[in-house]
Amino acid sequence: MKMLHMAAFTLLVVGGLNWGLWALFNFNLVNTILGAWPVVEKLVYILVGASAVYIAATHMNDCKICSKS
Repeated sequence: MKMLHMAAFTLLVVGGLNWGLWALFNFNLVNTILGAWPVVEKLVYILVGASAVYIAATHMNDCKICSKS
């Protein structure tokens, strides 16, 4: 489960950075890297979304601060 959590967290960070770059500079990093492969680009976006759902659903169990209360 730790590997799944780390993969989801990494994808969540990638997605967050991509949104930040898009908002600040109108620059889509995922599209820049994977633009030649639109199917792979879409898969990355799907995995980022699934990662966000997974992290949100399991956050209380994994977070040392949130699980104390």
